[in-house]
Amino acid sequence: MCAAALLLAGCRSQNASADSVDPAKVQVEEAPDANTVEVTRPERFRLVTAEQRPAYNELNVTGTVQPDVSRTVPVLSLAGGRAIEVRVRLGDFVHKGDVLARINSADLSAAFSDHEKAVADEKLAKRQLDRAQELYSHGAMALKELEVAEDAENKAQVDVKTTTERLRVLGADIDHPSSIVEVRAPISGVIVEQNVTTGTGVKSLDNSPNLFTIADMSRVWLVCDVYENNLAQVHLGDIAEVRLNAYPDRVLRGRVDNIGEILDPNTRAAKVRLDLANPGNLMRQGMFATATFRSKSQVMRTVAPATALLRLHDKYWVFVPAGGNRFRRTEVQAGATDSGGMQQIISGVEPGTQMVANSLQFSSEVSQ
Repeated sequence: MCAAALLLAGCRSQNASADSVDPAKVQVEEAPDANTVEVTRPERFRLVTAEQRPAYNELNVTGTVQPDVSRTVPVLSLAGGRAIEVRVRLGDFVHKGDVLARINSADLSAAFSDHEKAVADEKLAKRQLDRAQELYSHGAMALKELEVAEDAENKAQVDVKTTTERLRVLGADIDHPSSIVEVRAPISGVIVEQNVTTGTGVKSLDNSPNLFTIADMSRVWLVCDVYENNLAQVHLGDIAEVRLNAYPDRVLRGRVDNIGEILDPNTRAAKVRLDLANPGNLMRQGMFATATFRSKSQVMRTVAPATALLRLHDKYWVFVPAGGNRFRRTEVQAGATDSGGMQQIISGVEPGTQMVANSLQFSSEVSQ
């Protein structure tokens, strides 16, 4: 009972103290602004003024180098057998007509046998026709029998032509009968796929996958990912500047010849294909590159020296005078940088805004 009374008395005392506080005498302290800093001798830091200049909109995207499908040729063997020699490997450059592999083929042996039989039959039919013509000229043979001999000769010639063409298709030399098929390169280019090794069995007319695939890399594709909110900046026929990660100082030019109709459901990006020349086979399959698209007309943009922008935590900042010895750190959205060292500022500050000329030096001195 006594404890309850004491507790009630304490609560009344606290309420009375809280009610007796005068709100007018309460002092409120403001929390410091994390983006505002004070410096001594602010005159040490040179200021620059943001300007407005005409500029082109730019879009930078990444992509990979791929062979042009229309310049990629699968290499097949129409004769089945077993590969006894493979002379090239994946990544090798070959010239048109080079021997890629040699195959010991029973199909080729059978084709030579059929050809030799056809030649022998044609010779016999020719002799029979000559004899029939001689007999017919002396009245010792009927016309009907002569016509039969002529028909046999014609059919024998057709058989010779057919077997000769079959040997040619199989890649054989008619003058040198052999069971070895030489698989030759149909074009000059790079071996981008190889599915045969020495000792591999080869099926005729059923090469799945191909023995080899050769790509002519004199012209290539650069396949880029363009996000859907940037697709309006890319059009068929646009010219883009291409820089390879391997050779950043080399600038190539490619033309947009296809914009994918389907977006990747995970990245919400469409495949944009650039067609470009590949001088000296500089670009290789799978290389990474950056393509820069520029708008066809200029727009007015706010620009400032690139040194005035500080990149920190994947964001860009500038330091704007806030009166007295104070400077405010302001986030901006940065754009492209021109050859004169001026960088576009898409948003964050307006033309005429003053800012520290060297933000990196300012930030390092303030943090000390």
